[in-house]
Amino acid sequence: DIFLIIVAIVAFIILAVVAIYLLINYQHPDDKNEAYFPKFIVIVGIMLAGFTAFLLPMDVANNDGYAGCTGYDTELCGGLNMELVWSIFFWLIPIWTFIFIPFATFFYEADDGLLLNPGGEKQSRAKSAIVWTLGTVVIVGIIFVTTYFLFSEAKIPIQAYSAKTIAQGLTEQERGTINFQSIVPTNMNFTTSFLAPFDEGDRLYAAGQSDLGEQTIPLKVSATTFFAGLMAWLGWFLFAIFGGIGMSALPLDLLLAFRNRPRKMDAAEYAEAQLSLRERVNELVGIGEMIKVESEGKNPANQSRNPFNAERRKERQALNEFKSAVYLLEQDVQDFQACTSEYEKTNPLVPWISLLFGIFSVIISTFWLLHILIYVLPNKPPALFLNTYFAWFDSWFPLFGVLSVAIFTLYMLFAAIKGCFKFGMRCACIQLYPMVMGKTYMSAFLFNVGLVLLCSLPVVQFCATSFSSYARNSAIFRIFGVQIENLGFFGVFWSNNIFTYIFLVISLLCMIYLCCKPKDGPPSSDELRDRLKSRTA
Repeated sequence: DIFLIIVAIVAFIILAVVAIYLLINYQHPDDKNEAYFPKFIVIVGIMLAGFTAFLLPMDVANNDGYAGCTGYDTELCGGLNMELVWSIFFWLIPIWTFIFIPFATFFYEADDGLLLNPGGEKQSRAKSAIVWTLGTVVIVGIIFVTTYFLFSEAKIPIQAYSAKTIAQGLTEQERGTINFQSIVPTNMNFTTSFLAPFDEGDRLYAAGQSDLGEQTIPLKVSATTFFAGLMAWLGWFLFAIFGGIGMSALPLDLLLAFRNRPRKMDAAEYAEAQLSLRERVNELVGIGEMIKVESEGKNPANQSRNPFNAERRKERQALNEFKSAVYLLEQDVQDFQACTSEYEKTNPLVPWISLLFGIFSVIISTFWLLHILIYVLPNKPPALFLNTYFAWFDSWFPLFGVLSVAIFTLYMLFAAIKGCFKFGMRCACIQLYPMVMGKTYMSAFLFNVGLVLLCSLPVVQFCATSFSSYARNSAIFRIFGVQIENLGFFGVFWSNNIFTYIFLVISLLCMIYLCCKPKDGPPSSDELRDRLKSRTA
């Protein structure tokens, strides 16, 4: 289908432009003429994640799973080999996630040793990055090989029937009982070339068969398919948490951006805000000095290298809380400047754009939650819900249905990114990697791209399952809905909707929590200072 090829090329160009635009506008000035290899990894990673989400609606439009695509009714078929395309992406995603992004991160953050020892021998940053990356690859490889040999057999449920043989069917045709449209020679094996549209004779033939009930057939899935299932299973642990948080946090923050838009301050408000910012700056400077003194006073030989050590965990938590407080202070300073010295330069359309996207996000999140409750979780859904909406769009303009699937899929990826950031702001157990225009280092870029890639396959699997009625003829539904979701160990999580229930519960709890406490607040400076004093005492 020439139209699908053109759409794919246009989508590729748009994703490339978006990736380069994000990199140029968000990168830190220190990285402007540096870190070219990590930049390349980031650009391709963004394109890979975006194109993975785009492949689902493209696969639906291709309609490769329709039986007529074998040759007798190709009017609705795109003709693209989507199973091959998915297989390529199933390998590109883990290669980028577990090889290129770790290597680029280790290479970017590696120290050549000359900063602390100017006269010493220069250390190889590439060598250090290769060593750490090999360690990552070995761990991932061991997990993959072990799980593949243990859990790679899928048990496919089928509806079994006792049917007449083709020879018997031909014998009845000769007696005039059944009129087959396509005749299969008795001395030939069945091939797809013998298929034809279902007619009255086929219905009469099928009506005379015996129903033997549901049975299962074992199927050893390919390494490519299994790796995709393993990646989706691992990614679901992140997506269920961060995606659930983002479903509520994304629309709320967009609406708050409009509500808290810059307004001109009077003299009293200006003085009060300036005093509050000055006090927070002084508090954070003092805490930063305490962290510096504590770090310099420690003997590296006596420090535990175990990342799960209680002392190191408390140290990381304190540092993460300090970073969150600094980030929120920087944001408040920008808001203060937007209301005072930079007020005339502020674009008045930005808050209204946030309001527009906020309303749009509320609608998308609401429809997603309703669709989960109405169609995804019930064993016998009372309605097809969004599947009906997509099919209705396709009935008069197919492109709108495909675009709708793309919007709902991409929204899930944005929700996962927002959820990770919101979780880092409210819970200091993970390091914060915010994306700030003009202030984002490549380490933050690489972290967020890796997160999106880890969540991309769970998003595709979730959307393929959620829109199973609409996407029933897609290749990805045959891969996930037939093979991966029936794997012995991993299939238990999907067949019982365990991840979906976690996603839904977190979304609803987060909605209640954010309604009660919508604004991100800095951690208590007094509590942070007291914890630092207790450790240095």
